[in-house]
Amino acid sequence: MTEPRDHPFTAAVKPLVDAMGGELIPPAQAADDDVVLNWEGEDLVAVRLPQLADSLDRILAALERRHGVPLAELDRKSKQEVVRILEGRGAFSVRHGVETVAGALGVSRFTVYNYLNRENAAKGE
Repeated sequence: MTEPRDHPFTAAVKPLVDAMGGELIPPAQAADDDVVLNWEGEDLVAVRLPQLADSLDRILAALERRHGVPLAELDRKSKQEVVRILEGRGAFSVRHGVETVAGALGVSRFTVYNYLNRENAAKGE
């Protein structure tokens, strides 16, 4: 029998789990808040999801990789776009999210709030 870690389903979900900052674990080690993935009636693998604060750090790192430079080196328009993306991904619902984003962008919390207010005004909210 194929080991769960070598199973094609596990291989298929691993990039998604890695991108989320999660961890694949054996189903027998799953805690109540882990997600057990079932394949053809068998618990194959469990996913331990990251803490929200860790997710924000991963999202910021991914945005930095996408832009190819530290986020603090982006121009104002690009920083506003980053804030828009982060708002859409729920970054500001995390405790100290605004402070974390402000630090990554090299701007003040006030500036991040201004970017958020500008985006919400453009949406007509």
